[in-house]
Amino acid sequence: MIHKKTRTYIPADLEIKWETLEPIYKELLNRSINSVEELEQWLKDGSELQAALEEDFAWRYIRMTCDTNSEELLASFQYFATEIEPQTAPYNNELNKKLVNSEFVDQLNEEKFYIMLRAVKKSLELFREENIPLQTEIQVEQQKYQSITGAMSVHIGEKEYTLEQASVFLKDTDRSKRQEVWEKITARRLQEKTVLDTLFDHLRALRHNVALNAGFENFRDYMFQALGRFDYTPQDCYAFHAAIETEIVPILREQAEKRKEALGLDALKPWDMDVDISGKPALKPFNSGAELVEKSIQCFSNINRYLGERLEIMKDNNLFDVESRKGKAPGGYNYPLSETGAPFIFMNSANTFRDLTTMVHEGGHAVHTFLTADLELNDFKHCPSEVAELASMSMELISMDNWDVFFDNEEDLKRAKRDQLFDVLKTLPWVAVVDQFQHWIYTNPNHTDAERTEAWLKIYEPFGAGFADWSEHPQAGQNLWQKQLHIFEVPFYYIEYGMAQLGAIAVWKNYKENPEKGLQQYLEALKLGYTKTITEIYETAGIKFDFSAGYVKELAEFVKAEMDKI
Repeated sequence: MIHKKTRTYIPADLEIKWETLEPIYKELLNRSINSVEELEQWLKDGSELQAALEEDFAWRYIRMTCDTNSEELLASFQYFATEIEPQTAPYNNELNKKLVNSEFVDQLNEEKFYIMLRAVKKSLELFREENIPLQTEIQVEQQKYQSITGAMSVHIGEKEYTLEQASVFLKDTDRSKRQEVWEKITARRLQEKTVLDTLFDHLRALRHNVALNAGFENFRDYMFQALGRFDYTPQDCYAFHAAIETEIVPILREQAEKRKEALGLDALKPWDMDVDISGKPALKPFNSGAELVEKSIQCFSNINRYLGERLEIMKDNNLFDVESRKGKAPGGYNYPLSETGAPFIFMNSANTFRDLTTMVHEGGHAVHTFLTADLELNDFKHCPSEVAELASMSMELISMDNWDVFFDNEEDLKRAKRDQLFDVLKTLPWVAVVDQFQHWIYTNPNHTDAERTEAWLKIYEPFGAGFADWSEHPQAGQNLWQKQLHIFEVPFYYIEYGMAQLGAIAVWKNYKENPEKGLQQYLEALKLGYTKTITEIYETAGIKFDFSAGYVKELAEFVKAEMDKI
């Protein structure tokens, strides 16, 4: 069994409610600090409190997403969001002030504390008391997306399926079956179009007010600061979008033409994009959630024993919920448990190949959680997404040479690898579209629903619009953005997938050239947590933090060459 770290400052049996937390916050705020050693101890004590709060919140979130129908679990989550966070926020701001104003702050080891202090100073710059109730409301409102989408299901034949389960039929070799299922899924999503539009309009208005209160013209510029994007600008993002359009879209257009010819079609429809062009049934790498976990442990163990042992520990401690079911929130995540030092993996498996790649992706995050568990301060573990997604996306590629655990025959293994490399390239235009769309949304905060739809289509088109003909189902194409959970729940968290995807290709290239060295560099980079800049972490991994057109072209050509070899 996993045992939580022993608490040395806060009570072992601390109940998370404001009445018990306030005295601890007051003690930290009023404590006399008379040396750099005492300042470091004060930081450790504050870190212990933050870890306890983060783990408590994590479990409330996990339980709520595992069962979105439970009013009790929703109320528990909302209690933290409405009663705990609004009370702790002003204290956290005062503690940040106490740190930066301490006469001993300049005596802290600069190499060790630079990144953390930079984040603290930025947090102080952005903090506004009047944003606390707005951020509480945002936290509560955005969870409605999970309840709405988690309740979606369709009937196929006599059976009811979640949308994740139903999407398996989109790989069926019977085109009429694919069309029938796609239309049912689409119709179910469109049923909630107005509800989700209304929800998003409310979230957009709240977020814009947060930005105005903090002295920004728009929420985009606010979020670049709030996310700690010290290493790149909005203009860099636009340049990255352009590089993807120039270097990646032509490769995918060529692949779409091959798909059209192989399927003998005049035009590709949205329900033609997932079926295997070989005419063979969809890949089925496992038959149940339990088998997925077992095979993933074996796959990770074959790469490196340490990796497999991490997933084994999670299995032994019931830290997986992987199968799709009605009432479960959509998507997948790896949620770190700050005191336990292990994570929880949540996903919606329908026994497909996509579920295999989701598991190894979240497994990469899980390994990252374990590798950073013993860092001295909780803040050191708060990695930016550009680093967190490097951990997960690299593992998708590194693990490929051990996918024989999932596939009995060589041809299926080759199909799986080809599909994965195609998905690597396919990820990039979608990332660019979602990111550019969010730039537009928040720099045009007073737009109408009709203007938003027009902007979506205008942005989506140059990136191939999924390389399908949407003319028979225009509303489905117009509404595609509502599928993306990040737009509702974690705004602007998306371009990082593109940056990390490039990094992951480079990590994999190193791994193929020298597996032992490539893996070691990758693990050493993850161990750093967020104690170095993003550029330095990428350099430790033996790669560059670069998303220029030249780098995009170089790595795209490498992937294309690897696809041609299979």
